[in-house]
Amino acid sequence: MKPPERIETERLVLRLPSVADAETIFNSYAQKEEVTRYLVWRPHQHLRETESFLAGCVAAWEKDALFPYIITIKETDAVVGMIEIRLDGFKADVGYVLSPQFWGKGLITEALRSLVEWALSQTSIYRVWALCDVDNLASARVLEKAGMQCEGLLRRQIIHPNISDEPRDCYCYAIAK
Repeated sequence: MKPPERIETERLVLRLPSVADAETIFNSYAQKEEVTRYLVWRPHQHLRETESFLAGCVAAWEKDALFPYIITIKETDAVVGMIEIRLDGFKADVGYVLSPQFWGKGLITEALRSLVEWALSQTSIYRVWALCDVDNLASARVLEKAGMQCEGLLRRQIIHPNISDEPRDCYCYAIAK
């Protein structure tokens, strides 16, 4: 099973990644500490890091391993972030990142809802879930607005290297059918 290569929502287009997106992504968010604070990767120091990351995203689609999407504004084709769905048997998990100039506009919620709807419409997927650092209240709210419920606290579950080298507590959010 493979997600569609293109998903359209009211305001967005989720499309396949391309190395050609590297400069925009690097300049708009990949090098910014406030964006990467709760992510599992450090801010990119050089454009080549972003290019390498995107080359890996392209390869992931080809290997049917992970399915990252570039998020663009439908009207302007502006790249505003990325979202990824990872399929694992009867379940899928998601992660996302958004340029700070677009925070607070409901764009990630809209993108996330589209992936959740696609996943749960598949006969073999019963659960979509995500992890959220306990201090990342904005992301927790996105997950809730996308229809997920907090299932509990996972102690020392994930390392967010921009905060600490030690594993941090996180919430597990999910929606199931």
